[in-house]
Amino acid sequence: MAYEARPSTDQVAAPLLRGGDDDPQSAQSHSPGPSMSRRIANVVQEPLTGLTKVLLVEVLILLLISSVFIGLFAGAQHKLNLRNGAPGGGDGGGGGNATQTETRTATVTHTNTRTRTTTAAASTIISGIVTTTATATTTAVSTALSTVFDPTTTTKIATTTATKTSVYTSISTQTTTDVHTRTVIVGPEPTGPPSDPSPAPSDKCLTPDCIILAASILSSLDTSQDPCENFYDFANGGWIETHPIPGDKGAVNSFSVLSEQNAQVILKLLEDDSSIQDDSWDDQLLRKIHITYTSCMDETRLDYLGQEPLQKFVNTIRKFYRGKNYAYIMNPRQGLSDALGYLHSQGVDALFEFTIEGDAGADPNNMILWFSQPSLGLPSKEYYKDKNVITVYQDVIERLLSSLRDDEVLSQENAEIILQTEQLEDSEHVWPPWPWPPWDGDGDDDNEDGRERSPGDPFQNSRELAQKVVKFETEIAEATLDLDKLQQDPFGTYNPTSINTLKSQLSQINFPDYFATFTPRAFPNRVIITYKPYPSSLSEILKRTPADVIEAYLVVRASLEYAPNLGQTTEAWKAVRTLQETLYGFKPGVVGERSQFCMTKVDAALGFATGRYFVNQTFPGESRKKATDVIDNIIDAFESSLRRIEWMDEESARKAGEKAEALRVKVGFPLSPDTRDPRSLVSYYTRVKVHVDTFFDNVLSAASSDMYKMWQKVGKQRNLDEWEMTPATVNAYYNPPANEIVFPAGILQPPFFSQSWPGYLSYGSFGMVAAHELTHAFDSSGRLYNQQGKLEEWWSRQTSDAYQIRQDCIVEQYNSYTVDDGKGGLIHVNGNLTSGENIGDSGLIQAYRAWKAQYEDSYEAGKEYLLPGLSYTREQLFFISFARTWAMNNKPADAVRRVRSDPHSPNRYRTEGTVSNIPEFAEAFKCSKYAKLNPPKEKRCIFWS
Repeated sequence: MAYEARPSTDQVAAPLLRGGDDDPQSAQSHSPGPSMSRRIANVVQEPLTGLTKVLLVEVLILLLISSVFIGLFAGAQHKLNLRNGAPGGGDGGGGGNATQTETRTATVTHTNTRTRTTTAAASTIISGIVTTTATATTTAVSTALSTVFDPTTTTKIATTTATKTSVYTSISTQTTTDVHTRTVIVGPEPTGPPSDPSPAPSDKCLTPDCIILAASILSSLDTSQDPCENFYDFANGGWIETHPIPGDKGAVNSFSVLSEQNAQVILKLLEDDSSIQDDSWDDQLLRKIHITYTSCMDETRLDYLGQEPLQKFVNTIRKFYRGKNYAYIMNPRQGLSDALGYLHSQGVDALFEFTIEGDAGADPNNMILWFSQPSLGLPSKEYYKDKNVITVYQDVIERLLSSLRDDEVLSQENAEIILQTEQLEDSEHVWPPWPWPPWDGDGDDDNEDGRERSPGDPFQNSRELAQKVVKFETEIAEATLDLDKLQQDPFGTYNPTSINTLKSQLSQINFPDYFATFTPRAFPNRVIITYKPYPSSLSEILKRTPADVIEAYLVVRASLEYAPNLGQTTEAWKAVRTLQETLYGFKPGVVGERSQFCMTKVDAALGFATGRYFVNQTFPGESRKKATDVIDNIIDAFESSLRRIEWMDEESARKAGEKAEALRVKVGFPLSPDTRDPRSLVSYYTRVKVHVDTFFDNVLSAASSDMYKMWQKVGKQRNLDEWEMTPATVNAYYNPPANEIVFPAGILQPPFFSQSWPGYLSYGSFGMVAAHELTHAFDSSGRLYNQQGKLEEWWSRQTSDAYQIRQDCIVEQYNSYTVDDGKGGLIHVNGNLTSGENIGDSGLIQAYRAWKAQYEDSYEAGKEYLLPGLSYTREQLFFISFARTWAMNNKPADAVRRVRSDPHSPNRYRTEGTVSNIPEFAEAFKCSKYAKLNPPKEKRCIFWS
């Protein structure tokens, strides 16, 4: 198949500003009440009012005065402890024996002013002139007053006040000024050698950023859980408790939370149009972004227009299908070809889908047509067997068809509706004359529910027509390839053939005319079919389906895609919302913030443009360098591990190393269109036409522009500077035919990444993401592409057989996991569908090894510092950081949808299933040999040892 790059999470999958289909299970148990550290963590993150700030200043003064008395008391207490043999405090770093030292009192005031300017690496500059004509400047002032406690004592350690001002001047330049004032109550000098030395002063970080980071980790934990038994709940129980699922979403997770944070960066830009004053390149971009957003936010205008925009859209489909004489279907074959061409050009797939990707079997860089099965109205085949869902779906279709009636034909009550038929190519079957034969060709002129049809109604009856559309779509679903085979079998989904062969298999489509919809250029004669039987199966379905049912199906496909862009008072919007409530678990009647929805639409329409300003604000050059270093170290760790893999022969290991070395690594933002150059972005979006009063048409214009750009790639060489994700997307992906791993700036933000974080956190979170994408190059399907991206069995037979044993192991492991369906039943995870992603997750061990390999140098450079208030080792915090990236809270309906259609396992199992296969996890937490997450070696599915 045209292998689509698979991200680390589904994103419907969390792309920037996507309004929500993510999430997880609730924590199974929680502690009876928040701990002292939890309460402190919550206080640290609360905003300060003006009165609070005044009071806190007074507290600081009193603290300074009382420091002497505290010192005297501490010294006396210390002597009493020595006399009574009481132990001293721990270091907060976890694990060691605590020591007791004499307390001395001191006041240390430290002021540091620092200005730094960083410029992106020269390697990112391409030929040509790059001009920034508008400077984006923001000033952020944050004040934090934090009181930190060592968890093993009740002694106050430090009080910190900080003011931070940042000014970002361009996409590649950052100037930062920090002023820190810290008052510290210094501990006593040791009276003798401690039994277990506390870490050096540089080991513990007490800056406001470190305090906030520590508080974030503390607040996410549920320490009542045993990490060796329920690690997901241990690491995320607190997070789940404090992140209830909004009524308008089926889930909330760490990806969606960060997406909303990223959205706020763009939202501030959109809500202030005062800087748009002239016709500079940046102003042209900003104006188009602002108009798109404003048109979406104008709900009064949308309600005034009602369903008119969608009605016009579906009537255009009908006109293409019926031909020049609107009351006749003059030529069903030509009409269907024209209607499909129009519908596909607007970004709606129906009956089938064409994508453009490299020819993986011949030349991966030669972009070629791939013919694929379509998306369905429901997420997967299984839903068409679910009577409850089908009942809702059929009702939604009926409401759509009733509200989008063909008024132009209905007004001709006395007109004779004639459908002419034509002989189809390569078939003696004639398209059924409409409205005869009746619905099932049985001569029965009544509805299935026994009611008589209304005479003069060219659609007969919306309810009956809805039933037929569901039946038609069910037949299409049954003719499609199962998702697990579609995802995991690149050889089986690569079936090159000629356009002439496709034409003969699917004779109901006039392909030359269809192709002319997109471009007048001559097309190559070669096409790749992802599922060989599908064209012929679709042809048979079309032969036995009445023309009006096919037309209604096209109308429904268009409505499901575009009705959400109408006002919320319209019947079509309400109907589609009902389906979303069933599939995702949305609370009926609850609608989220309009700004979030509109940000999703702006990103979908103009994501590379908004990405420019997001990168300007959030992604300094040092972040790009640090992220690239992490990725490079993980690739090095993987290459080193190849020499130790017992099941891989030497020649296969050598080739695997060459593929890893050949990976193209892309970090931050794309160069085509060039995120740094507003002229490049203006040119890229020149076909997107927007107007402040026509939100629906704005969305159509953006979709049409995207399809036009896609079809322009046919027959050309791959553009290596293009990305499949926009810069602010919270995700990452591996693309096998291009052999590239891509990390947008959107995911290079806390809680996934920060250039200032200690190594054990960076490698546990973002390092996991990087290792996951790297491992996709060697997962169940990725391993079948060589270093040039070409399909090839490049491993020896012995190595492939050994790999298959491990793949079967992980399939069986994940098949055993279940989710609650919300109805008292359990649904099993599909281990075949998720095997590629589960193998990708096994790459966590590479992130761990990469961190360990650079630890000594990182420690010497002061980059492995400890955080206050955390009594865990660095190794434990590595795994906690990993687990926190999968924090999720979701509703049963959403969990069921994901299990049926998502190649990613539920987040609980992405966490616990992964660490149970890594012995280093059990060693870090000193798990018993009987613990659930410390299985014996023979029950582990280990790939990379």
